[in-house]
Amino acid sequence: MFAAYVFCQRRSFGAWVVTIAITGGTGFVGSRVLAHAATPLRALTRQPQPDQPGITWVPGNLADSAALARLCDGASAVIHIAGIVSAPTRAAFDVGNVAGTAAILAAAQAAGVTRFVHVSSLAAREPQLSMYGASKAEAERLVLASDLDWVIVRPPGVYGPGDLEMLDIYRLAMRRLYIAPPGRISLLHVDDLAAALLALATGGPSQQVLEIDDGAPNGHSHPDFARAIGTGLGKRVQVIPLTLAMLHLAARLGLSAKLTPDRAAYIAHPDWVARGGNAALAGLWAPRFDLAAGVADTVAGYRAQGWL
Repeated sequence: MFAAYVFCQRRSFGAWVVTIAITGGTGFVGSRVLAHAATPLRALTRQPQPDQPGITWVPGNLADSAALARLCDGASAVIHIAGIVSAPTRAAFDVGNVAGTAAILAAAQAAGVTRFVHVSSLAAREPQLSMYGASKAEAERLVLASDLDWVIVRPPGVYGPGDLEMLDIYRLAMRRLYIAPPGRISLLHVDDLAAALLALATGGPSQQVLEIDDGAPNGHSHPDFARAIGTGLGKRVQVIPLTLAMLHLAARLGLSAKLTPDRAAYIAHPDWVARGGNAALAGLWAPRFDLAAGVADTVAGYRAQGWL
């Protein structure tokens, strides 16, 4: 999660090569950013990586100030994706989401990087609900206080081929069931998020917090999502409402490793609909995947991996 990547801006044989430093490049979102970027990359990694065309792997992580200095040296922009979504304590969340953000901000400022694209979460909008949301909100405050040309992106539920977070939902739908918490949600295909981040690294709104999504007015209900998954799988899916009490009980009983009490607190919130970020990106970016197309692509990817 703390892997980071950079490609440097320099004049080479009369042509400019744009340099963008990216943290979290080995994760679900970051790997898609790398896949969409056409520029040669220098990659900072905690673990040895296989050789890949166009990528130079450099040992390091977000706790290594010397590595971050090398990462940001000569970069024109940083896309900061790295973070953690599940941890047992607030201190553990802060190490991954707050201290990591502080470290990459410091490295970017010291290196003279101007553009800083920070990937946050809709959970930061309601920091009182969870330790995760509180840590993401604190990271946002660090970005807001910086002297960089920053933009903060708060993605909603991000999904797509390779996503392990929502895989269990699809597997349960294969058994014709969907457990539906209350409220409405916004969703965004991972490739659309990757494209937005790359576009923002080279221009667009500044000093703004953007909540972007797939363009569905007022997001989606969970039955909407269930029907889309059922269509993608070729199954008729039964929606089973999950009350708040049942959600919190399931978390306390540890019925799913992913359903921690902290995560249950923000899943139970009724409004995770993105607010207006797409309009701020008009002319720069627009989502390509609606819900039906995105789910179909996700199902195809899962099946190709043998996960469904």
